[in-house]
Amino acid sequence: MSTTGAAADPLAALGSLPGVADSVESVRKAVDRVYGHRIMRRRSSEITSEAALRGARGSAALSGADWALEEVRRRTDFSAGEEDRTVGAALRLTAEAGQLLSIWRQSPLRVLARLHLVAAADRGDAVGRPRRSGENADEPLVELPLPDADEVAGRLEGLSQLIIAGGSAPALVTAAVVHGELIALRPFGSHNGLVARAAERIVLIGSGLDPKSICPAEVGHAELGRAAYLAALDGYVSGTPDGMAAWIAHCGRAVELGARESAAVCEALQRGAA
Repeated sequence: MSTTGAAADPLAALGSLPGVADSVESVRKAVDRVYGHRIMRRRSSEITSEAALRGARGSAALSGADWALEEVRRRTDFSAGEEDRTVGAALRLTAEAGQLLSIWRQSPLRVLARLHLVAAADRGDAVGRPRRSGENADEPLVELPLPDADEVAGRLEGLSQLIIAGGSAPALVTAAVVHGELIALRPFGSHNGLVARAAERIVLIGSGLDPKSICPAEVGHAELGRAAYLAALDGYVSGTPDGMAAWIAHCGRAVELGARESAAVCEALQRGAA
């Protein structure tokens, strides 16, 4: 997302795109329904833990490791193969995201570096820093054009300034832009999708939209499917108003589906079946 010549609050301006206000309102209602469930008054920590597990599973699925939830739940060793490592990275990122909220608004680039370090701790000197000139990004399921290192640095700095400045943009809009920009840039040598979705989670929690982290957008992104995810990303990368609005709506639908997932967990706990 280029901010050159943009309005003083370009993220807020995205909120006026056709259909975005409806998406924002629909997400708010979906989130409020889960938070209003009677089980949340007594067992919210269990809902948070389950949402984290399901969110990690969904994020890993979008990065090529589409495991059954019970397989993720029972496994303790995530070192055997590439899919195992992807699932392990997703679980670590989900656990780490909640620890970085206080840093995000002051130093988002520091948080992104930390997220990559957590996801890819075994990748040598390329861990925790943006790609340098000539370095590639290992993100085989995303076939968008790869920006060069100079463009990555400039756009990351622009994104960081927008986050630090704050503004009046709805949480959904900010989360969608952070997610989309990180996938478009693929600033790290690996695990960019996992990092982007973890950053989306941080925005949704830190904004106050989902403070208990019980509406995992990653679940919704996975449920909507990789083809729809990549098509919506194409819209974001196009930079057109319609494309941006479609990506924000897609992210909104993902949050709604994540909320629905946790509502089902609440119902199961209430029935004593979980």
